Amino acid sequence: MSSILAAGTGADFANWLRSSGLEIVLLVVGAMLFSRAATFVRDRITRKIDAGFRSSDSLVRSEAAKHRHALAQVITWVVLSIVYFLVSLEVLRRLGFELGGLVAPAAVLGAALGFGAQRIVQDLLAGFFLITERQYGFGDVVRIAVTGNSTEAEGTVEDVTLRITTLRSADGEVITVPNGQIVKVTNLSKDWARAAIDVPVPATADINKVNEILREVGAKAFADRKLKALLLDEPTVMGVEDLTVNQMNIKMVARTLPGKQFEVGRELRVRVAAALRREGLSVGAYQENA
Repeated sequence: MSSILAAGTGADFANWLRSSGLEIVLLVVGAMLFSRAATFVRDRITRKIDAGFRSSDSLVRSEAAKHRHALAQVITWVVLSIVYFLVSLEVLRRLGFELGGLVAPAAVLGAALGFGAQRIVQDLLAGFFLITERQYGFGDVVRIAVTGNSTEAEGTVEDVTLRITTLRSADGEVITVPNGQIVKVTNLSKDWARAAIDVPVPATADINKVNEILREVGAKAFADRKLKALLLDEPTVMGVEDLTVNQMNIKMVARTLPGKQFEVGRELRVRVAAALRREGLSVGAYQENA
C-alpha cells in the first residue's frame, strides 16, 4: 500500500514539475540570471566611468561622471526591484494562489502597514529628488544632517539608491542614511573646494612681515608641481581674522580641486610652520618680549 502511495506521490510531483513546477524553476532561474546580467552591465558602466576618470587630466570625477555613476546604481536597483516583484506574483499564481482573492486581504494589510509605508515612500521620493537635483554623487565628500541625530554623518559617498545613501567615514566606518531622514547636505567636493588655514602668531609680531612670509609660501606652493596639480589658483592671504591680547590669527585660503582641500590644507600648514620657524616666529606661541 505504501509503495502505491509513494508511486502516486512521485507521479503527482513529476506531473507538477513538468507543468507549473518547471515554469516556477525557470522563472526563478531567469530572475537570478537577469539580476547577474544587470549587475554585470552596471559594473561595466561604472568601471568605464572610473576608467575615463583615471585617464583624464583632472584628479577628480566631473559632476557629470558622478551623476552617471549614481544613475547607473539607481536604475539597476529600480529595475531589479520591479523584476523581483513581477516574478514573485507569477510564482504565487503558479502555486495556486488566486491573486484576485488577495485584493481584500492586501487592502487590510496595506492599511495596517500604511504608517510604516509612509517612511518608505518618503525615502523613495527624497532619493528621487537627490538624484535628479544632483545634490551629490558617487565619490563626493559630504556632511549630512539627519533627523533626530545631533551628530552629522560625514564621509565619502559609496552608494546611492532611491532609499538609502551609504557613506564611508575617514575611519573606515560604513554609514547608512535613509534618504527621507536627510535634513541638510553639505557637499565638500562639488565643482571646487577651499582650504582655509588659520595661522596663529604672537600679537607682537610684525603683521606685514608675517603676511609677506605667507604670500611667499603660497607662491612657492603654487609653483610646486605636486601642489599646483591640486590648486586652482595661487593661495591668498586674507589678513587678520581674530585678535586677542596675546595672539592674532591670520587666515590663508586656497581654492582646490573637489575633495582635495584636506590634502592641500595639511601641506600648506607644514610649509607655513617651517617658514615661520625659519624667521624665528613660533606658531601659536606667545612671546612676551618679541
